[in-house]
Amino acid sequence: MNNAVAARAKTLRHYLLTWALGVLVVVWLALIAFAWSTAFREARQFSDGQMTAVAKLWLTLTPHRLERAEATEAPDLRHEYLQDVAVVAWDDGRLVADTHGMVGGLDVAALPLQGFATVRVKVPGLVPEWRAYSAQATQEGRVRRVIVLMDLKQRYELGKDIAEHVALPALLVLPLVSLLLWWAIRRGLRPLDQLSSEVAALDGFAGQRLGTQHRHREFASTVAAINALVDTLQTRAQREREFASDVAHELRTPLAALALQAGAAQHDPSPERLAQLEQEALRAGRILSQLLELARAQRNAIAGAGAGPLVAGQVALGELAARLIAAHAPSAYESGHELSLSQPDEPVVVQAQPMLLELALRNLIENALRHTPSGSQVAVAVWRTGADLGVSVSDDGQRADAAPLAAERGGLGLGLRLVERIAEQMGARLERDRGEAPMTTRFTLRWPRA
Repeated sequence: MNNAVAARAKTLRHYLLTWALGVLVVVWLALIAFAWSTAFREARQFSDGQMTAVAKLWLTLTPHRLERAEATEAPDLRHEYLQDVAVVAWDDGRLVADTHGMVGGLDVAALPLQGFATVRVKVPGLVPEWRAYSAQATQEGRVRRVIVLMDLKQRYELGKDIAEHVALPALLVLPLVSLLLWWAIRRGLRPLDQLSSEVAALDGFAGQRLGTQHRHREFASTVAAINALVDTLQTRAQREREFASDVAHELRTPLAALALQAGAAQHDPSPERLAQLEQEALRAGRILSQLLELARAQRNAIAGAGAGPLVAGQVALGELAARLIAAHAPSAYESGHELSLSQPDEPVVVQAQPMLLELALRNLIENALRHTPSGSQVAVAVWRTGADLGVSVSDDGQRADAAPLAAERGGLGLGLRLVERIAEQMGARLERDRGEAPMTTRFTLRWPRA
């Protein structure tokens, strides 16, 4: 399936080549259009200049006869760019030249005395449309006029021939340029192919990283981003291994105790043995319940991540703490603990996933109730300062394991591990200290203020 999708997907080389060839074709077409129009414009300018030169020549010469002479004994007068030119000339109103016999079919009155015009000639055997140039001059009291005419079709053929001569080399060069362009793109993308191969062979969980030496400067940010991603994966993998080790350690004790108590209960099924067996079973069940809650909370957080900050939501810490204290009040009363809550008058609101935050705070409260003796105080405090805000759970149970959290990572219980992981996901920080007297242990969830 993946191979089929990969086969259908376009490669970057094909993508770049397509765009480059598309731009090349557009430029080539623009060049051809420009050359074509330029060729026709130059052909017209050339023809008009030729007609002007012929008119000037006739005005400076003195024709002596009207008859048209055939060039039967002249050398070959054919040429690739030869254009048929007709001349009609008058000297003091007397027709002195009509090279093509078209004066009868030419409307001379419609032509300007000086300048160019397009005329129609109604003479059998001649094309109807001609380009005409008329000029008039006075010499020694005599008025001389000449009209030079050129076949419009020949003018068009001349422009077309010049345009083809200009466009043909560009057309022949296009395949060669396309081939060279394909080779240049293929050669230019070779470093990217090499980088892709190195990334494919990279084992991020084994501590491998991409080398930064002998790289193209444009790849520096990409290599840095990939190495940062690898570092993140390695850090998360290490945390997962530590968490799995903690889970195994936490489960090993109650499961081993379950096996011992079950074996002892077979030989001595006393109420004390059965009570111990029940306690160990409940302890293992509580650990599994915490794992399931964490997995459920993470799954809900990931499912809602695509909806943005509105799914994370704003959670009032005071309301959440009051709800959890009310839920734990019966168990606290039975165990002889005193639960209390303090919070400012104004609501303290954080941006977090509600289920994750509730799971973290509930674990801190249950941890205090479970690991402190009867008669201990458990105080939940919601607070806010100029730099940060948060919620803390303190107790005066004189716990011996009151060392700072960072100093005892290897000995954390599963519940505190769970809270620490949740705090990381919510952008908070879990801290542990001795708290303020008379409290002896305090766990704090702290968020920096935006």
